[in-house]
Amino acid sequence: MNMDKSTVLATLTLTSTGQLKPWQIRTAQQLMLDRLDTGITVTELAEACALSRSHFSRLFKESTRMSPQQWLREQRVMKSRELMKDSTMLLTEIALECGFCDQAHFSRTFAKAEGMSPKAWKQQAISPIPVAA
Repeated sequence: MNMDKSTVLATLTLTSTGQLKPWQIRTAQQLMLDRLDTGITVTELAEACALSRSHFSRLFKESTRMSPQQWLREQRVMKSRELMKDSTMLLTEIALECGFCDQAHFSRTFAKAEGMSPKAWKQQAISPIPVAA
């Protein structure tokens, strides 16, 4: 019988990629888009992705380069631009349709993102200023 006095330990290191799996990104983004008008909590998103709230938030930001809240806000602004350009809805209606609590909240968020008020953006989108040659 061979009695070797050395012991070999096997170690297994689990490494995290630091990003969400593709199915988790799709799930979270689709849930946010589906509830754009009413909103969804980060806890609900995390549960749908089988992660804790803090771990989900960290991985979402690592995967998309923005927090879930920032991503949702960007989607709301994008939808509001589409509605202003393609519909005859009032700004108040657009604000509520896109999940903002009121027109003032919508206007502040939109101006911060776009550098101009929704009204100014809509006027520019409808009748762009011709560029002098």
